[in-house]
Amino acid sequence: MDHRLDHRLDHRLDRRRVLTLLKTPLTGFDKPLALIVFLLFATGIVALYSASIDVPGRVEDQIRNILLSYAVMWIVAWVPTQTLMRIAVPLYTVGIALLIAVAMFGLIRKGARRWLNVGIVIQPSELLKIAVPLMLAWYFQKRENSLRWFDFVVAGVILAVPVLLIAKQPDLGTGLLVLAAGLYVIYFAGLSWKLILPALTILIALITALVTFEHDMCAPGVDWPVLHEYQQHRVCTLLDPTTDPLGKGFHTIQSIIAIGSGGLTGKGWLQGTQTHLEFIPEKHTDFIFAVYSEEFGLVGNAVLLVLYLMLVFRGLYIAANAPTFFARLLAGAMTLSFLTYAFINMGMVSGILPVVGVPLPLISYGGTALVTLGMGIGILMNISRQKRLIQS
Repeated sequence: MDHRLDHRLDHRLDRRRVLTLLKTPLTGFDKPLALIVFLLFATGIVALYSASIDVPGRVEDQIRNILLSYAVMWIVAWVPTQTLMRIAVPLYTVGIALLIAVAMFGLIRKGARRWLNVGIVIQPSELLKIAVPLMLAWYFQKRENSLRWFDFVVAGVILAVPVLLIAKQPDLGTGLLVLAAGLYVIYFAGLSWKLILPALTILIALITALVTFEHDMCAPGVDWPVLHEYQQHRVCTLLDPTTDPLGKGFHTIQSIIAIGSGGLTGKGWLQGTQTHLEFIPEKHTDFIFAVYSEEFGLVGNAVLLVLYLMLVFRGLYIAANAPTFFARLLAGAMTLSFLTYAFINMGMVSGILPVVGVPLPLISYGGTALVTLGMGIGILMNISRQKRLIQS
């Protein structure tokens, strides 16, 4: 009898140890946010399997990337907020130094100088997606009680330096994402609408003029200031993809066909003809949304949009309840950056934005982008955990 009782106690203790081990990796995670991220990862694997069915090993590689992203997420979630503040300036400085190194002797691929060989090949611009909002949040935290107009000018310079260096590579997609992340911090810090509205008015006026006078502005021999020739070509192709149906317009035309052919409920998983007849370019990375849309239709797209909106709402909730000014700025910027990622990718795949090479967050294949996103989500987890610690 005693032997049976001891056996039952040992069994219960073993079960508790197993449960403890299973819970340990999730300790410190914001559970609603973790569930949303898991669902997006799962959706991405489903779409990637179809997009890469003819490339053995790609799904396994993506699962490895997800596990790496999870590890980064977990580590960042446990880093004290004060440590994040302390590394803001060094991380930003290292990022700028690496961008300068890229400009001087970076690797050139497909006409762009974006990579650096430091024993392994890295793309330093990815680091700035985290370093810039960290740096700006740190800067405004230091001036929380005495903010003046001059502080926003300094913040603009802090933001402009990496954005210009990235644009020079050229890498318009990453430059836009870094710019957006920095602008979100500046906005949450209290930038006046008196400055925001004129900028929005000018932007709307430029877009209206471009659409109205597209025939003249996109005529051969007309050069635009600021933009590179290939960037100008992308914008003009967006306005009328049929001007280059076998070149720059091919991506947009084929992705629009794929999205439209999905209809209400889609053709079914693994049944996408545009996907499996190789009409969709970069179908596992930048254009995976076209693959997903063709196979799961409008209903599938609605589910995906709901997941992204849930991610944004949860992130903004964490930001609103953050314990410090620094944490509020950082959480708000990280959250809206995810929204910007998704909007730009879906927009370019749907033909309403130029093709700028931005992956669909947590869905597209890739290691570097997933690690960066993992860091961003880890920061949100961190801020949520700090709030819970203060409340307890």
